[in-house]
Amino acid sequence: MKAVFLGTPEFAVATLERMLDAGINVAAVVTQPDRPQGRKQEMIPSPVKAAALRHCLPVYQPERIRRPEALEHLKAIGPDVMVVVGYGQIIPQSVIDLAPLGIVNVHASVLPELRGAAPIQWAVARGFAKTGVTTMCIDAGLDTGDVVDVWETEIGPEETAPELSVRLAAAGADILLKTLRSLEAGTATKIPQDNAKATLAPILSKDDGRINWLKPAKEIHNQVRGLLPWPGAHTLFRGQALHIWRARLTDRRWDLAPGSLIREHGLFAVGGDGAALELLEVQAEGRKRMAADVFANGSRLVEAEQLGG
Repeated sequence: MKAVFLGTPEFAVATLERMLDAGINVAAVVTQPDRPQGRKQEMIPSPVKAAALRHCLPVYQPERIRRPEALEHLKAIGPDVMVVVGYGQIIPQSVIDLAPLGIVNVHASVLPELRGAAPIQWAVARGFAKTGVTTMCIDAGLDTGDVVDVWETEIGPEETAPELSVRLAAAGADILLKTLRSLEAGTATKIPQDNAKATLAPILSKDDGRINWLKPAKEIHNQVRGLLPWPGAHTLFRGQALHIWRARLTDRRWDLAPGSLIREHGLFAVGGDGAALELLEVQAEGRKRMAADVFANGSRLVEAEQLGG
Protein backbone atom coordinates (compact mmCIF):
# COMPACT_ATOMS: atom_id res chain seq x y z
CA MET A 1 0.00 0.00 0.00
CA LYS A 2 1.44 3.35 -1.06
CA ALA A 3 0.29 6.25 1.11
CA VAL A 4 0.64 10.01 1.28
CA PHE A 5 0.41 11.47 4.78
CA LEU A 6 -0.95 14.98 5.35
CA GLY A 7 -0.51 16.44 8.84
CA THR A 8 1.00 19.26 10.83
CA PRO A 9 0.70 19.19 14.67
CA GLU A 10 2.29 17.01 17.32
CA PHE A 11 -0.98 15.06 17.56
CA ALA A 12 -0.35 13.70 14.05
CA VAL A 13 3.15 12.37 14.69
CA ALA A 14 2.00 9.21 16.48
CA THR A 15 -0.08 8.18 13.46
CA LEU A 16 2.74 8.80 10.99
CA GLU A 17 5.19 6.78 13.04
CA ARG A 18 2.69 3.96 13.60
CA MET A 19 2.20 3.69 9.84
CA LEU A 20 5.96 3.42 9.34
CA ASP A 21 6.26 0.81 12.10
CA ALA A 22 3.55 -1.22 10.34
CA GLY A 23 5.55 -1.24 7.12
CA ILE A 24 3.26 1.04 5.14
CA ASN A 25 5.03 2.76 2.26
CA VAL A 26 4.67 6.45 3.08
CA ALA A 27 5.73 7.89 -0.26
CA ALA A 28 5.45 11.54 0.82
CA VAL A 29 4.56 13.72 3.78
CA VAL A 30 2.59 16.91 3.14
CA THR A 31 2.63 19.54 5.87
CA GLN A 32 2.15 23.27 6.31
CA PRO A 33 5.00 25.62 5.31
CA ASP A 34 7.48 26.56 8.02
CA ARG A 35 6.22 29.55 10.01
CA PRO A 36 8.08 32.22 12.03
CA GLN A 37 7.67 31.66 15.75
CA GLY A 38 8.82 33.17 19.02
CA ARG A 39 10.34 36.54 19.77
CA LYS A 40 13.09 36.02 17.21
CA GLN A 41 10.57 34.97 14.55
CA GLU A 42 12.68 31.98 13.58
CA MET A 43 11.33 29.70 10.84
CA ILE A 44 10.24 26.57 12.67
CA PRO A 45 9.20 23.33 10.95
CA SER A 46 5.97 21.65 11.99
CA PRO A 47 6.23 18.62 14.33
CA VAL A 48 5.20 16.39 11.41
CA LYS A 49 7.96 17.78 9.18
CA ALA A 50 10.51 17.22 11.92
CA ALA A 51 9.33 13.61 12.29
CA ALA A 52 9.38 13.05 8.53
CA LEU A 53 12.96 14.31 8.27
CA ARG A 54 14.02 12.00 11.11
CA HIS A 55 12.73 9.11 9.02
CA CYS A 56 14.21 10.45 5.76
CA LEU A 57 10.80 10.83 4.13
CA PRO A 58 10.14 13.23 1.24
CA VAL A 59 8.40 16.39 2.48
CA TYR A 60 6.13 18.64 0.42
CA GLN A 61 4.91 22.00 1.79
CA PRO A 62 2.50 23.72 -0.59
CA GLU A 63 1.06 27.05 0.48
CA ARG A 64 -2.37 25.84 -0.68
CA ILE A 65 -3.20 22.18 -1.29
CA ARG A 66 -5.93 23.16 -3.78
CA ARG A 67 -3.55 24.84 -6.24
CA PRO A 68 -2.98 23.06 -9.59
CA GLU A 69 0.72 22.50 -8.97
CA ALA A 70 -0.06 20.71 -5.68
CA LEU A 71 -2.61 18.52 -7.41
CA GLU A 72 -0.09 17.58 -10.11
CA HIS A 73 2.55 16.80 -7.49
CA LEU A 74 0.24 14.41 -5.66
CA LYS A 75 -1.02 12.85 -8.87
CA ALA A 76 2.57 12.05 -9.90
CA ILE A 77 3.09 10.12 -6.65
CA GLY A 78 0.09 7.91 -7.42
CA PRO A 79 -0.92 6.94 -3.85
CA ASP A 80 -3.37 4.13 -3.11
CA VAL A 81 -4.61 6.04 -0.07
CA MET A 82 -4.04 9.34 1.69
CA VAL A 83 -4.18 9.90 5.44
CA VAL A 84 -5.01 13.28 7.01
CA VAL A 85 -4.39 14.14 10.66
CA GLY A 86 -4.72 17.81 11.59
CA TYR A 87 -3.33 19.06 8.31
CA GLY A 88 -4.89 22.50 8.67
CA GLN A 89 -6.44 23.01 5.23
CA ILE A 90 -9.72 21.90 3.68
CA ILE A 91 -9.05 19.12 1.17
CA PRO A 92 -10.74 19.85 -2.19
CA GLN A 93 -12.63 17.22 -4.18
CA SER A 94 -9.92 17.24 -6.85
CA VAL A 95 -7.44 15.88 -4.28
CA ILE A 96 -9.97 13.52 -2.69
CA ASP A 97 -10.47 11.83 -6.06
CA LEU A 98 -6.77 11.05 -6.56
CA ALA A 99 -6.43 7.94 -4.39
CA PRO A 100 -8.42 4.77 -5.22
CA LEU A 101 -8.99 4.01 -1.51
CA GLY A 102 -9.81 7.64 -0.76
CA ILE A 103 -8.57 9.87 2.04
CA VAL A 104 -8.87 8.73 5.64
CA ASN A 105 -9.00 11.33 8.41
CA VAL A 106 -8.17 10.70 12.07
CA HIS A 107 -10.38 13.11 14.03
CA ALA A 108 -10.15 13.57 17.81
CA SER A 109 -13.83 13.24 18.73
CA VAL A 110 -16.73 10.85 18.35
CA LEU A 111 -18.27 12.27 15.21
CA PRO A 112 -20.65 13.94 14.52
CA GLU A 113 -19.83 15.61 17.87
CA LEU A 114 -17.18 18.32 17.82
CA ARG A 115 -16.54 18.81 14.14
CA GLY A 116 -13.83 21.40 13.57
CA ALA A 117 -10.33 22.49 14.47
CA ALA A 118 -10.19 22.11 18.27
CA PRO A 119 -12.20 19.05 19.37
CA ILE A 120 -9.92 18.06 22.25
CA GLN A 121 -9.88 21.51 23.86
CA TRP A 122 -13.63 21.98 23.52
CA ALA A 123 -14.42 18.49 24.86
CA VAL A 124 -12.62 19.37 28.09
CA ALA A 125 -13.71 23.02 28.25
CA ARG A 126 -17.36 22.03 27.83
CA GLY A 127 -17.14 19.42 30.56
CA PHE A 128 -17.66 16.32 28.42
CA ALA A 129 -17.50 13.07 30.40
CA LYS A 130 -16.43 11.10 27.31
CA THR A 131 -14.78 11.63 23.97
CA GLY A 132 -12.78 9.55 21.53
CA VAL A 133 -11.24 9.24 18.09
CA THR A 134 -12.96 8.62 14.77
CA THR A 135 -11.61 7.54 11.40
CA MET A 136 -13.70 8.76 8.50
CA CYS A 137 -13.53 8.91 4.73
CA ILE A 138 -13.11 12.56 3.85
CA ASP A 139 -15.62 14.33 1.64
CA ALA A 140 -15.74 17.99 0.64
CA GLY A 141 -17.47 19.09 3.90
CA LEU A 142 -16.07 19.95 7.31
CA ASP A 143 -15.62 16.59 9.07
CA THR A 144 -18.82 15.30 7.46
CA GLY A 145 -17.54 12.11 5.80
CA ASP A 146 -18.63 8.53 6.45
CA VAL A 147 -17.38 7.02 9.71
CA VAL A 148 -15.33 3.82 9.57
CA ASP A 149 -13.99 3.16 13.09
CA VAL A 150 -14.49 4.75 16.52
CA TRP A 151 -12.63 4.49 19.84
CA GLU A 152 -14.12 6.02 23.00
CA THR A 153 -12.71 6.96 26.40
CA GLU A 154 -13.72 8.77 29.57
CA ILE A 155 -12.18 12.16 30.35
CA GLY A 156 -10.68 12.34 33.83
CA PRO A 157 -12.08 15.04 36.14
CA GLU A 158 -8.65 16.70 36.41
CA GLU A 159 -7.36 15.75 32.95
CA THR A 160 -6.12 18.62 30.81
CA ALA A 161 -6.40 18.99 27.05
CA PRO A 162 -2.66 18.26 26.49
CA GLU A 163 -2.88 15.13 28.64
CA LEU A 164 -5.96 13.92 26.78
CA SER A 165 -4.31 14.72 23.46
CA VAL A 166 -1.48 12.27 24.17
CA ARG A 167 -3.95 9.45 24.84
CA LEU A 168 -6.10 10.23 21.81
CA ALA A 169 -3.07 10.47 19.52
CA ALA A 170 -1.97 6.95 20.47
CA ALA A 171 -5.48 5.56 20.09
CA GLY A 172 -5.96 7.31 16.75
CA ALA A 173 -2.76 5.75 15.42
CA ASP A 174 -4.04 2.30 16.34
CA ILE A 175 -7.49 2.61 14.82
CA LEU A 176 -6.05 4.19 11.67
CA LEU A 177 -4.19 0.94 10.98
CA LYS A 178 -7.38 -1.04 11.51
CA THR A 179 -9.18 1.24 9.07
CA LEU A 180 -6.47 0.99 6.40
CA ARG A 181 -6.47 -2.80 6.59
CA SER A 182 -10.24 -2.97 6.16
CA LEU A 183 -10.19 -0.51 3.26
CA GLU A 184 -7.47 -2.49 1.51
CA ALA A 185 -9.39 -5.74 2.04
CA GLY A 186 -12.67 -4.20 0.90
CA THR A 187 -14.35 -5.04 4.21
CA ALA A 188 -14.68 -1.54 5.69
CA THR A 189 -18.14 -0.50 6.85
CA LYS A 190 -18.81 3.17 6.09
CA ILE A 191 -21.56 4.74 8.18
CA PRO A 192 -23.02 8.15 7.21
CA GLN A 193 -23.05 10.72 10.01
CA ASP A 194 -26.29 12.01 11.47
CA ASN A 195 -25.95 15.71 10.67
CA ALA A 196 -28.82 16.56 13.02
CA LYS A 197 -26.61 15.53 15.96
CA ALA A 198 -23.56 17.50 14.86
CA THR A 199 -21.83 19.98 17.17
CA LEU A 200 -18.91 22.27 16.37
CA ALA A 201 -15.44 22.74 17.84
CA PRO A 202 -14.30 25.96 16.16
CA ILE A 203 -10.77 27.28 16.06
CA LEU A 204 -9.85 28.91 19.37
CA SER A 205 -9.53 32.66 19.86
CA LYS A 206 -7.97 34.76 22.61
CA ASP A 207 -11.44 35.71 23.84
CA ASP A 208 -12.34 32.06 24.48
CA GLY A 209 -9.88 32.08 27.38
CA ARG A 210 -11.40 35.07 29.17
CA ILE A 211 -12.93 33.91 32.46
CA ASN A 212 -16.43 35.03 33.35
CA TRP A 213 -16.53 34.75 37.13
CA LEU A 214 -20.33 34.75 37.09
CA LYS A 215 -20.17 31.17 35.79
CA PRO A 216 -20.17 28.21 38.21
CA ALA A 217 -16.75 27.24 39.51
CA LYS A 218 -16.93 23.86 37.75
CA GLU A 219 -17.33 25.52 34.35
CA ILE A 220 -14.35 27.77 35.05
CA HIS A 221 -12.32 24.75 36.09
CA ASN A 222 -13.18 23.05 32.79
CA GLN A 223 -12.08 26.18 30.94
CA VAL A 224 -8.73 26.16 32.76
CA ARG A 225 -8.18 22.46 31.94
CA GLY A 226 -9.40 22.69 28.37
CA LEU A 227 -7.85 25.78 26.86
CA LEU A 228 -4.24 24.70 27.23
CA PRO A 229 -1.70 25.51 25.95
CA TRP A 230 -3.39 28.38 24.08
CA PRO A 231 -5.19 30.70 24.69
CA GLY A 232 -5.16 29.60 28.32
CA ALA A 233 -7.71 30.75 30.88
CA HIS A 234 -7.09 34.39 31.78
CA THR A 235 -8.59 37.17 33.83
CA LEU A 236 -7.60 40.55 35.26
CA PHE A 237 -5.91 41.24 38.59
CA ARG A 238 -5.53 44.89 39.56
CA GLY A 239 -6.18 45.81 35.95
CA GLN A 240 -3.48 43.58 34.46
CA ALA A 241 -3.68 40.18 32.76
CA LEU A 242 -3.40 37.10 34.93
CA HIS A 243 -3.26 33.61 33.40
CA ILE A 244 -4.49 30.70 35.47
CA TRP A 245 -2.54 27.66 34.34
CA ARG A 246 -3.64 25.14 36.96
CA ALA A 247 -6.52 25.05 39.38
CA ARG A 248 -8.45 22.51 41.43
CA LEU A 249 -12.18 22.34 42.07
CA THR A 250 -12.96 22.17 45.79
CA ASP A 251 -16.03 21.55 47.93
CA ARG A 252 -15.50 24.84 49.76
CA ARG A 253 -17.97 27.69 49.40
CA TRP A 254 -17.99 31.37 50.33
CA ASP A 255 -20.86 33.86 50.32
CA LEU A 256 -18.77 36.43 48.45
CA ALA A 257 -18.92 38.22 45.11
CA PRO A 258 -17.85 36.20 42.05
CA GLY A 259 -14.11 36.42 41.48
CA SER A 260 -13.32 37.15 45.12
CA LEU A 261 -9.89 35.97 46.28
CA ILE A 262 -9.41 34.20 49.61
CA ARG A 263 -6.06 33.40 51.19
CA GLU A 264 -6.64 30.50 53.58
CA HIS A 265 -4.12 27.64 53.49
CA GLY A 266 -3.93 28.23 49.74
CA LEU A 267 -5.33 30.74 47.28
CA PHE A 268 -8.99 30.41 46.31
CA ALA A 269 -11.28 32.20 43.86
CA VAL A 270 -15.07 32.19 44.12
CA GLY A 271 -17.26 31.26 41.17
CA GLY A 272 -20.71 32.60 40.42
CA ASP A 273 -22.36 29.75 42.34
CA GLY A 274 -20.35 30.41 45.51
CA ALA A 275 -18.15 27.33 44.99
CA ALA A 276 -14.41 27.87 45.10
CA LEU A 277 -11.50 27.03 42.85
CA GLU A 278 -8.11 26.58 44.43
CA LEU A 279 -5.58 28.36 42.23
CA LEU A 280 -2.38 26.31 41.87
CA GLU A 281 -0.27 27.95 39.17
CA VAL A 282 -0.64 31.44 37.71
CA GLN A 283 1.24 33.95 35.59
CA ALA A 284 0.98 37.68 36.05
CA GLU A 285 1.50 39.99 33.08
CA GLY A 286 5.18 40.32 32.24
CA ARG A 287 6.24 37.64 34.71
CA LYS A 288 6.99 33.91 34.71
CA ARG A 289 4.60 31.14 35.69
CA MET A 290 4.66 30.54 39.42
CA ALA A 291 2.88 28.73 42.22
CA ALA A 292 -0.22 30.61 43.32
CA ASP A 293 1.09 30.83 46.90
CA VAL A 294 4.23 32.56 45.67
CA PHE A 295 2.09 34.97 43.64
CA ALA A 296 -0.13 35.69 46.64
CA ASN A 297 2.85 36.35 48.90
CA GLY A 298 4.40 38.74 46.41
CA SER A 299 1.12 40.56 45.71
CA ARG A 300 0.30 41.26 49.37
CA LEU A 301 -3.39 40.57 48.92
CA VAL A 302 -5.86 42.68 50.86
CA GLU A 303 -9.36 41.80 51.97
CA ALA A 304 -12.12 41.71 49.33
CA GLU A 305 -9.80 41.76 46.31
CA GLN A 306 -11.41 40.37 43.17
CA LEU A 307 -10.41 38.95 39.84
CA GLY A 308 -12.00 40.15 36.60
CA GLY A 309 -13.36 43.50 35.65
